[in-house]
Amino acid sequence: MTPGERGAAVRVARYDTERGPALLRNVAKMKVGDLIEVDRTDGTTARFTVREIQQIDKKDFPTNKVYGETDRPGLRLITRGDPVRDGHRTDDIIVFADLAKR
Repeated sequence: MTPGERGAAVRVARYDTERGPALLRNVAKMKVGDLIEVDRTDGTTARFTVREIQQIDKKDFPTNKVYGETDRPGLRLITRGDPVRDGHRTDDIIVFADLAKR
């Protein structure tokens, strides 16, 4: 799925590693209404507006809400969140965004 096409484009990335901050390092600062820009392989940029941010235990991951059918272009950003148990983060942080109006 190319971001900006009909359906949900999903991107999974870390916000930190053993070496420090990673791609989604600012996820804790994101809020509803923020703009996310995604570079596309054709050289254009798709712009999305954050609609919802959800943090849940990974065992309760909302598979259908993230990967299910949608009638509009959307973006899902997924990363791990606190707390840490046994050396692993136990929650998922999911950012739901819709293609911004041009």
